[in-house]
Amino acid sequence: MKVQSRAYLTFALGLSLALTGCQNHDAAPKTEGKTVAAEVATVRLLPLPQIDAAPGTVVAEQQVQVASRLMGYIREIRVHEGDAVKAGQLLLVIDPADIQGGVEQARAGAAQADAALADARADYQRFTNLYKDESISRQQYDKIKLQYRVAQSQAAAARAGLNTALSQRRYAEVRAPIDGVVTQKMASAGDLAAPGRPLLALENARKLQVQTAVSDETYARIKLGDRVAVAVDGRAEAVQATIAHIVPAADPMSHTHLVKLDLPAVAGLRSGAFARVRFAVGSRQGIRVPVAALLLRAGIGGVFTVDAQGIAHYRMVRSGDASGGEVEILAGLNPGDRIVVSGNADLDSGDRVTATGSRQP
Repeated sequence: MKVQSRAYLTFALGLSLALTGCQNHDAAPKTEGKTVAAEVATVRLLPLPQIDAAPGTVVAEQQVQVASRLMGYIREIRVHEGDAVKAGQLLLVIDPADIQGGVEQARAGAAQADAALADARADYQRFTNLYKDESISRQQYDKIKLQYRVAQSQAAAARAGLNTALSQRRYAEVRAPIDGVVTQKMASAGDLAAPGRPLLALENARKLQVQTAVSDETYARIKLGDRVAVAVDGRAEAVQATIAHIVPAADPMSHTHLVKLDLPAVAGLRSGAFARVRFAVGSRQGIRVPVAALLLRAGIGGVFTVDAQGIAHYRMVRSGDASGGEVEILAGLNPGDRIVVSGNADLDSGDRVTATGSRQP
């Protein structure tokens, strides 16, 4: 604590010297300060939300990895990364040479089975008439009847095989399952495609989410449907997201819970962007002042306070979160302090302040 006190005194002395240097540089020594009209506010404690800020990533809610249902060489890929596609649009073509051979073989087998069925049907009809005329025995009739049923089964199996082969040929053309954007290509023309191996990645950017992880303490204080402020890189203002999904089971390594938040449909949001999710987990007492009250003198942030005699004094402060035109002051001000909130651009320590108005920040 003694080391910190000495460091603080050294810093304050440096600040005083720097401010004195800034005020007196290239100017004659002042005998008295000027009078400045400015708006003055009285500092007071306010209930402020206690925030747990968690890093997150913007992702598309609907993401699909496209794979082939066949094994074969890729003949062509008709899309590139960044292309927008519609559901059913042709994405790539697998060389159908092997598949076509299987189709022809299945077609020949089906034709042979149909011919055998026609022959067995004719025998069955002829022997049925003979059996009715009692020209053949029951045993002969049952044998022909069995052969006809076997031919029917074989013909049905052959037709099913042909239909399967034809379906396999349709799979040679891989089409988009959703509307979306191609985000990644994992293969090129000439590569060997195999069932289950991803070839392209698509995502539907119409509905975006933020994925983040929270501690057990934050998990206990949030619920589905809560509105949460989310700051996204590239946007000046935060957006309001809605908690859509909370995973009850904690990750065994990080001991955090996965949380997904639905983002509104606003321009400028892109998947992959970094986000900071601000969960309100309680309240506390703190000080907030208008952003205009905070100045930078000699590279040090501070505000002008006004004493009982109306004299301005520059006081260094430590600022925190800024939002809604106000900034939180973490150190340097106390409740009851009077500060200048406007008209402070040309103000110097020692100037007399004529208050044009008084308010509470």
